[in-house]
Amino acid sequence: MTGDSKASEGTGKGAGDKPVFERVLIKLSGEAFMASPDGYGIDTDVVASMAEQLSEVHGMGIQLALVVGGGNIFRGVAASMKGMDRATADYMGMLATVLNALALQESLEKKGVYTRVQTAISMQEVAETYIRRRALRHLEKNRVVIFAAGTGNPYFSTDTAAALRALEIGAEVIVKATKVDGVYDRDPIKHSGAEMFHELTYLEVLNRELQVLDATAISLCMDNDLPIIVFNLFRKGNLKKLCCGETVGTVVSGKGNSSK
Repeated sequence: MTGDSKASEGTGKGAGDKPVFERVLIKLSGEAFMASPDGYGIDTDVVASMAEQLSEVHGMGIQLALVVGGGNIFRGVAASMKGMDRATADYMGMLATVLNALALQESLEKKGVYTRVQTAISMQEVAETYIRRRALRHLEKNRVVIFAAGTGNPYFSTDTAAALRALEIGAEVIVKATKVDGVYDRDPIKHSGAEMFHELTYLEVLNRELQVLDATAISLCMDNDLPIIVFNLFRKGNLKKLCCGETVGTVVSGKGNSSK
């Protein structure tokens, strides 16, 4: 069964407790590590809550890979807009993602989940350097792999890193964890009348400039027919429901129909 058809299964209701995916890559933004959008840094209670859901799904036999952002600590694009050299700012943002990865690793291992952090920038004292075959071996041994430092290159976001790593490890789907229920036609926090899409195509996301992943990441997924599911990680049980084929969030693939 292809990743696209499995993602389609994920839009059905009441699919049961059997996972419909074998290997999933989850993209966690830096903001997911904070208690509120106006916060800063790492909230340990929030990280523990994320780790609980991740460990539950991992316990079902699903191989999990994670890509973490760093916007809760440092956002390279924002710094470059204020005059900082863009490459320097992006490298600083990559280092911020490593802090988040280590915090998540600690929380997962407290729950008995073996993990490995792999970074695109070498820092052997704290994490492994990213090697694709080693990452695959960890997944086969039922370890959660956390990818940090983006692609290791400035001008590329952690969204692009998520698409790249998902393709490299053969993930069946990218799951973007957010604090809203899916993809909306407008910002649901600012607009009470915003409507959520249940299905979209890659081209619809690009043409409407919807906030799913950045354009480079969407194009990479489209070229390789890799489906994306956007959902609210902070509704307890949502991740398990999604992995078991229930209707959760918004599915982006080559077969969407702009349904709301």
